[in-house]
Amino acid sequence: MGRPPKWRKVEFIPQDCYFKPIGKPMYELEEVILKVEELEALRLKELEDLEQSECAERMEVSRQTFQRILNMAHKKMTEALVNGKAIRIEGGNYTRNICILTCRNCKYSWQESYEAYIKKTQNHIDISCPQCGGQEITCQQDNDFCKGHCHRHGRRP
Repeated sequence: MGRPPKWRKVEFIPQDCYFKPIGKPMYELEEVILKVEELEALRLKELEDLEQSECAERMEVSRQTFQRILNMAHKKMTEALVNGKAIRIEGGNYTRNICILTCRNCKYSWQESYEAYIKKTQNHIDISCPQCGGQEITCQQDNDFCKGHCHRHGRRP
């Protein structure tokens, strides 16, 4: 089994997700894809002017991971500006909140993105424990973000 993804927590999801140079038709443009977590790293560091450790803490990643994300964002933005490419903001491995799920059968705990968890429950997809395959899953976080959505009191999704 592969390593589960490490979710990057973001506080800002952009409304405008595409930027292009003036005067170039769309069919002539190459694109640079900026991931949502890369935009968040730029926002925290450059607009909020936070220290790297504060940015990493807000995104719930290590300082080294934050630096890698920020470096990649700077590289992509520079490439787009210098080479006249369009910028599309999409994708990545991000979440607005991280739910810590626990299997009631074997007590195994793992992290799941709130969005992925809600999408599975709304589409009636069974969520099963990666350790034992059990389906009695609860969310261990007590916060306003997932309260009432992620069945933290032991109900089956």
